[in-house]
Amino acid sequence: MKTIQITFAALLLMSAAAFAQAPQTPNAYERAMKAEMERSKDRLKLEKEQKPYYIEYAITDQDTLEAEAAFGAARQVQRAHGCFLRVLVRVGDYKQDNVIGQNESVFELAPLDDDEVATRHQIWLATDQAYKNALQQLTAKQAMLKQYEGEQQADDFSKADPVQYSEPTVSLNVDETKWPRMLENVTALYRRDPKLQSFTAVFRGTATNRYFLNSEGSQTRTGRTIYMYNIEGSTQAADGMRLDRSMGHTIATAAELPSEETMKQQAEKVIETLGALRDAPIVEEQWRGPLLASADASTDIFDQLVAQNLAGKHPRPGETSRTTGAFANEYKSRVLPEDVTLVDDPTQTEAAGRKLVGNYNVDDEAVKAAPITVIDKGVLVNYLMSRTPIRDFPASNGHGRASSFGAATAMPGNIFVKVSDPLSPAKLREKFLAMCKDRGLKYCYRVETLGRGLSPRMLYRVYVADGHEELVRGARFDQLDGRAMRSDIIALGDDLQTANNFGQVTYSIVAPSLLFDEVEVKRTPAGKEKLPQYPAPDIGTK
Repeated sequence: MKTIQITFAALLLMSAAAFAQAPQTPNAYERAMKAEMERSKDRLKLEKEQKPYYIEYAITDQDTLEAEAAFGAARQVQRAHGCFLRVLVRVGDYKQDNVIGQNESVFELAPLDDDEVATRHQIWLATDQAYKNALQQLTAKQAMLKQYEGEQQADDFSKADPVQYSEPTVSLNVDETKWPRMLENVTALYRRDPKLQSFTAVFRGTATNRYFLNSEGSQTRTGRTIYMYNIEGSTQAADGMRLDRSMGHTIATAAELPSEETMKQQAEKVIETLGALRDAPIVEEQWRGPLLASADASTDIFDQLVAQNLAGKHPRPGETSRTTGAFANEYKSRVLPEDVTLVDDPTQTEAAGRKLVGNYNVDDEAVKAAPITVIDKGVLVNYLMSRTPIRDFPASNGHGRASSFGAATAMPGNIFVKVSDPLSPAKLREKFLAMCKDRGLKYCYRVETLGRGLSPRMLYRVYVADGHEELVRGARFDQLDGRAMRSDIIALGDDLQTANNFGQVTYSIVAPSLLFDEVEVKRTPAGKEKLPQYPAPDIGTK
């Protein structure tokens, strides 16, 4: 415990040091936002109507390069630079105001060039519209609330100390001609397997600079880059079953981008496994027993079954749940095994040998980030909070995250799965095979990678007699859910792996391999499509 306290204290000191850095010189966006905020605070009021109690401006300047190739030819190359203004006006007070969901902001395109006057004009018009919308929303909300009895569970908005924080701006550090050519060369490898029916590679690089100002006195500037690439192919087995495989990564810095040779090796692996899947046997109609999930698969499992349910989100008026999602009513209940603790720490920059894309020092509502223990020894003790309170959680803990076009909502940053007594991969596999043998099973299953909806893509039978593995296809998991996470995890490994995710916001999951006591494997009900009526063109191989 002392070690943990010292570590967290050190992190907080480092975070405080980050906030003490020298401010950047204000640019046209920041000067325009500040000038219009002063005017809005002084003059934004309609006769006989309430003044706003809170105003928020956010400008997101985003530069993106997207490229895609298929079958050795470029299919799309696009460079896009956009600047987006979001204005939020709240009327009423912190306890009850006009806001119900996340759509009350006014969104506009902002000028791309360094034009302070044009930016001020755009902010002025958006603020005027946001205020008028807020007054209408407040009237409508008050009428709606009269339909429900009793006090509301939590305030509509929480107070926060003003924060001043500024980072240097970032730029997109990629060769605009190199990546399309690389993708063409990578996807040209499809010639090695004439039975491939799709073979694509995509790349996306984004540099985002975000400027934020509110009427409470908070002002922030943050800059982030993120890069994503993916290689994906599909084929059909002789019986018509469609098979998919992909490989790629989301990464934080251009220095981590792969070389063309590395991408070709990954493409060859995709082609090889698609061929192996075509020849693999179909799983039985139903099987039940121990399941060993790799660290790669485990990050997806923790993401979809745990991380997505940790956000504290204000329920709609009239609803009695504390929040939304599968953990809405699980506060102070056990949701994971007792030897598992889960911490969200946005201040961390690296784990398991990879840079984390969920790193930030201040969130998108100008609240300082800090480590939060969300699940302690299996028990849910916290929710990830934005400035929208829920019952028992009246304040933000620095997890208000916003997309380029949206208002902030509670979302993860960096999720770390910590185990009090982990096993080495060899010990975990040994325990797995012993469990299978004790139950008189000829084989059990090991999943290496998962696809959408936790569907197994690379699933292996592991034979008890000698430990050899056999790839299978056409499987799905039944009842791999919250109950299984709470009651069926027997052991976890020490082989942590990082998965960076690029969705509505960027976040990271760091988790080890898992051993489940019992999971049901069933044959997928998906239909089988007809094979092509005649073979692919004879174009040779390279």
